[in-house]
Amino acid sequence: MCGITGWVDFTRDLTRQTLAVEAMTRTLIARGPDAGGTWLDTHAALGHRRLAIIDLEHGTQPMRTPEPGPRDGTPRAVISYGGEIYNFRELREELALLGHRFTTRSDTEVALRAYLQWGTDFVHRLNGMYAIAIWDTAREELLLVRDRLGVKPLFYYPTSDGVLFGSEPKAILANPLAQATAGAEELCDALLFLRTPGRVPFRGMHEVKPGHLLRVGRDGIREERYWALESRPHTDDLRTTIATVRDLLDDIVPRQMVADVPLVSLLSGGLDSSTVTALAARARAADGGQLSTFSVDFTGHTENFQADPIRPTPDGPYALEVARHVGSDHHAIVLDRGRLLDPAVRRTVLGAWDLPFNFADLDVSLYLLFAAVREHATVALSGEGADEVFGGYLWFSDPGARSADTFPWLKLGAHRGLDPRNLFHPWFVDGIDLEEYQADLYRTALAEVPQLEGENAEERRTRELGYVTLTRWLPILLDKKDRMGMASSLEGRVPFCDHRLVEYVFNVPWEMKTFSGEEKALLRAAAADLLPESVLRRKKAAYPSIQDPAYDRALITGLATATGEGEAPLSPFLDGDAVRRLTAKTATGSLSEFERILVESTVRLDDWLRTYQVELTDVKGSTH
Repeated sequence: MCGITGWVDFTRDLTRQTLAVEAMTRTLIARGPDAGGTWLDTHAALGHRRLAIIDLEHGTQPMRTPEPGPRDGTPRAVISYGGEIYNFRELREELALLGHRFTTRSDTEVALRAYLQWGTDFVHRLNGMYAIAIWDTAREELLLVRDRLGVKPLFYYPTSDGVLFGSEPKAILANPLAQATAGAEELCDALLFLRTPGRVPFRGMHEVKPGHLLRVGRDGIREERYWALESRPHTDDLRTTIATVRDLLDDIVPRQMVADVPLVSLLSGGLDSSTVTALAARARAADGGQLSTFSVDFTGHTENFQADPIRPTPDGPYALEVARHVGSDHHAIVLDRGRLLDPAVRRTVLGAWDLPFNFADLDVSLYLLFAAVREHATVALSGEGADEVFGGYLWFSDPGARSADTFPWLKLGAHRGLDPRNLFHPWFVDGIDLEEYQADLYRTALAEVPQLEGENAEERRTRELGYVTLTRWLPILLDKKDRMGMASSLEGRVPFCDHRLVEYVFNVPWEMKTFSGEEKALLRAAAADLLPESVLRRKKAAYPSIQDPAYDRALITGLATATGEGEAPLSPFLDGDAVRRLTAKTATGSLSEFERILVESTVRLDDWLRTYQVELTDVKGSTH
């Protein structure tokens, strides 16, 4: 997996900045606990932390070409890379036939030599998840590349004479040239439950957009898009479509199991993770081995389970049934309230994100699950992405969400209490123009949706929902998986985010995706021979959330801190009456799912402002 960072400056001699580059690199130790290194040239410096997955003895980075550069002692190119290229073996064979010689078995060397052979066009040949930085000494140009779906993060911070970059914001902020500031737009980003490609709640900082690359040279920074979803007529019949989906999954899952370290599968007992697990178990059995699987639960959760609209059934029994069905060695990680509220754990979670985004207790429980899995393995397969690809969310079918003139999950969330106005002063929300900002982001997203000639209004709307879900909702889930996994030095792999599957299913008509009347009917049909009937028919259940009034009362304590007098960054903006209403509610019962998310988000925002000493500028009511 690894963590990458670096600095390009065309007016400084960066060979004199060893301490600064090492400080940037050290911030990423959790992403790469096995090894670290830096490489410095006059105007470029690269840092790397390694989590060894393939070719454990070799593949150290930053990796240099043996071919010399334009000056004595410089290589032709240097790479710092994180992620996995799943087709690296095929690419290596092709490159070898073209005359390239290899000294390692690593995918890093394949990526570097692919760049030498094909230039920036090498990105079109990659299948995987990756964040890549290549310094070309002959061109004096830095290339930053991010995978098509944005599975791996890559941030950058333009300076007056170059750029800072890193896998996480903390690497950039470790450089004195970067400042932690935020204004009205950045607070809007923090308060909205979506990820806008390229935007970050630190002013001046950006993300390399999924499917994009950046060229950084003396003439500035140029952004290029190398991949995007396209609309094409779907000509396959239902039987062929089901078979194609299955053929893709039969290729994708074993391909993503390549590793020289222990690999396991996360198993919730839902359709998505169960499908991945079943295919992985088959592949492992074919090699004479047994797959290990892991699930998360809470003390007393299954016994005292209370159904709600997004969690109609508990995961535990279904996970055990799938494990028995596929013959995996299953482990249930059981958490309690104390571990979820542990201040040290919550600090780790915030530090892993670096950003004020969160999914309430789901973040903390996912981190604790990954920490437990890391004691057994270094790589974990996950079912993330299936709901986005196959249309498993309520908003694909809910009339109100389908007709909403905004992102559908925001419409559903606001209807259930997930609205900043329920905690913040209306004058603050209006002052930062949150509603107009949200509307502008939505208009921008819709303008990107590729059109297909001949579609009717209903088909067009379904395509819009699919597009915004894949490009504005999925990124925050992938961020969560990446940050919580990397905080535990665990690599997460997401087979449903293979771009070939995404491209194909994106263009499958909605009536074919739901041909049986069930959500994700197409995936259910493709996995029909893999899973127990109970799992094939199970309705979607969200990731488990703790059901404990005492947990909510503890949350309110954190909210009270955020509304405190004096140095509390959010205190000028929070509505004291709203806080008191929620406090009174926890005295006699529990918060709703969406109230809990709102409270946790507010507490996380306050913690983020404090921890990173973010200077608020141009925000009405701010005292900073």
